[in-house]
Order: sequence, then C-alpha cells, then structure tokens
Amino acid sequence: MLPPVAQQKMQAWIRRRQLICSGNFFVFETLDYSAIERFEECVKALGGTLICVDPKKRIWMGNHRQVLLYQAKASLHTPKHDLKQYWFKYGSHYTRFDERA
Repeated sequence: MLPPVAQQKMQAWIRRRQLICSGNFFVFETLDYSAIERFEECVKALGGTLICVDPKKRIWMGNHRQVLLYQAKASLHTPKHDLKQYWFKYGSHYTRFDERA
C-alpha cells in the first residue's frame, strides 16, 4: 500500500472515531478483525509498527447476538506524516465504542 492511500484511510478512521491518538500511540477499535489487518498495512506503509491487538469486550448487536470489539495499538514515530495534527483538528478523545463519550 502506498503511503498517501494509507494516510487517507487513517484519516477516514479518525473522522469516524475509530482511530484516536493516546500519547505517542494510535489506538484503533473495530468489530471486524479484517479492519485490524488493513490498519496494520496502513501503519507499516507509514513507517510505524503495530504493538498489540487485544479483544476488549463483547458488544450486544440486537437482542440475541454479541460481537467482539478489538483494540489495536500502533506507534508512528515518523516525521513525514501529519496524522497527529489531523487528529487534533478532526478527531476525538474517545472512540465510538467508548461508554464515556
């Protein structure tokens, strides 16, 4: 994946409140594990590393179905990208799955 495409995808996740910045790390939450794999590709394309992927909790979808929420943490310490500035402008401190928001 090319870096401009990776940056566009990550900016879309920031706007949708799936990707937040927490300190020096980017935290991505999703219900779909294949999205975690796409997130890892984007992070690698931008010169970062995926640190960990953890199943966070189960979320009810309707009355009879539960799905697993995955949380991935990545480090992006490259001076070429401006994702943190983009997050300051368009992002949130909480993901869409956080109960505090």
